[in-house]
Amino acid sequence: MKTPRWFTGNRVVSRLRIPIAGTLIAAAVVSAIATVFNPDYLVNVGSPTTPFSQNKQNEPALAVDANHPNILVAGANDNIDLEACNAGNDTTCPFTPGVGTSGIYFSFDSGGTWTQPTYTGLSARNCLGTVGNSDDPCTPQVGGPIGTLPRYYENGLVSDGDPGLAFGPKPDSTGHFAWSHGSRLYYANLASNLNEKKDETFKGAEAIYVSRTDNVAIAASGGPAGKFAWKQPVLVSKQSSTTFSDKEQIWADNAESSPFFGNCYLCWASFRSLSNGNGSPQPLAVATSRDGGDTWTVNQVTPASNNPFNMKQGFGRSGCTVRTDSNGVVYVLANQFAVGMPGQGSHILVKSFDGGKSWTKPQNIGLAVDTCFSVQFDGTDFRCVEDGVAGARDDLGSAPSIDIANGAPTGASATDEIVRTWVDGRDGVDHPHVFTSYSTNGGNTWTDPVAQETLALGDRGYYSAIAISPKGTDAYLVYNAFTTPFLNDTTSTRNLVGVVKHADISGVGALGAFTQLHRSPPGDPRGSSQNNLWLEFLGDYVYAVATDTYGAAVWNDTRNAADCLAIDTWRQAAQNAIANGTTVPAKPAPQQACDPTFGNSDIFGGSYGDPTPTP
Repeated sequence: MKTPRWFTGNRVVSRLRIPIAGTLIAAAVVSAIATVFNPDYLVNVGSPTTPFSQNKQNEPALAVDANHPNILVAGANDNIDLEACNAGNDTTCPFTPGVGTSGIYFSFDSGGTWTQPTYTGLSARNCLGTVGNSDDPCTPQVGGPIGTLPRYYENGLVSDGDPGLAFGPKPDSTGHFAWSHGSRLYYANLASNLNEKKDETFKGAEAIYVSRTDNVAIAASGGPAGKFAWKQPVLVSKQSSTTFSDKEQIWADNAESSPFFGNCYLCWASFRSLSNGNGSPQPLAVATSRDGGDTWTVNQVTPASNNPFNMKQGFGRSGCTVRTDSNGVVYVLANQFAVGMPGQGSHILVKSFDGGKSWTKPQNIGLAVDTCFSVQFDGTDFRCVEDGVAGARDDLGSAPSIDIANGAPTGASATDEIVRTWVDGRDGVDHPHVFTSYSTNGGNTWTDPVAQETLALGDRGYYSAIAISPKGTDAYLVYNAFTTPFLNDTTSTRNLVGVVKHADISGVGALGAFTQLHRSPPGDPRGSSQNNLWLEFLGDYVYAVATDTYGAAVWNDTRNAADCLAIDTWRQAAQNAIANGTTVPAKPAPQQACDPTFGNSDIFGGSYGDPTPTP
């Protein structure tokens, strides 16, 4: 079955595929902590460095509690609970059926240190296998240790990553929202049915579910108490037997000045006809919850049709982002794909002025050019890549990331300035830009894009994200970049870095120059991998947040991943075979042919005090 290139997330559609004391965490949450910012931290601290693919993490998301800004929570695609390659056939490293991949990590000191809880669920950590293909296939352990979202297996579900996180106020028993009631964490992710052969829990291939907790301290402690600090996951997307819901983002209205304070909004791309091979029609959908995530109302906010001959429309839209301003206006931006790949797409904007009840027509706010400099076969279809032959996909590099200075948690002193970033390929393979732009009039007009990548160090932008402080005085930008040119071989070293920059904002709209706060040690992305080994894999996102005193960011990182000559050689031969219509050679067995840390992609991040604080 042929599927669109932006369906698969961290899984292949055809598969559908160290605890700490809660009392100590609780004390840390409520006490005044001496913040020590950490410019370069490992977020997925509970995940192993070996074997593949348990050591594979990517596609990070990040949220800060506006009412308790020392609390950060991150999510990622995390393979910690999957089987090792040596289980069963040693040349296959599959997504273990039924085992989830939505990782969760907590910090209570503004990103100085992190913890990754251990819960129980369906786990394949026990499936390490032996050398050779004679051992039995993996049998996951029911009630085994998991480092991913809990309570999915018990509900007939599999958490499938693509994380989105947001903090909002907690409602009381009457449905009234107030920060004095506490904070609620929302974690949106893809989910599939535990039983792939029938629509056991919902219809279709992939759906959007939301997990929630009102006590991050207990949730971070793991164990039974931590598991049940999470509410039951809730289905958000509308599903049919052919629906694949994908690439969601979530936001809670967190400014008390808003008339819709406490509302939660979730956007995603709804591929409605998976059975016809390309997912058409594919509208952008937005769901609204007014009761803390118990129930959701779904609106279609763009046309459904994907007419590839309509030069104004292009093929569908994805990579959405959602935010609210201090008056409760909701902004949803997304990437409108170009006709064909690569091509000149655009960013579109829809808004709601009534708390998500109705939405404006999509507005084209500017050119966004794909960074699709080569297409490579990924084992099921063809993917755009940016770093070289058999490289990491970059389907959503040109998708927008935005943030709004909405004055949270109170809404006071809000400027409501909107900042935006994306990666753009308009100047060709040697110069993929990290662009920024901003709007001071509710998104009606935007400044011309400005390139922010460090050209002197060879930065070729890959993914980017931006955040603005609640009072609108500071902006923080994070991006992944390749520092090596596009390579037509798999034998030459490639470099990937994470970069964080800061800019002062002197009055509304006076966005100053971005200067570097941090540059990560380089890593070779060839050491990352899809589970089927065909291409590298780094996911689709990076993320940033900002408070009035500091900013924080997370990025994909391969500094601890070992390149593998056997995999490099096979990837080149496999791409050559596809191009020439010849037989693809047999795959190597990673655990025998590679260094133990092959595939060890990580989530790294940093937190940075405002370098120019206001006296």
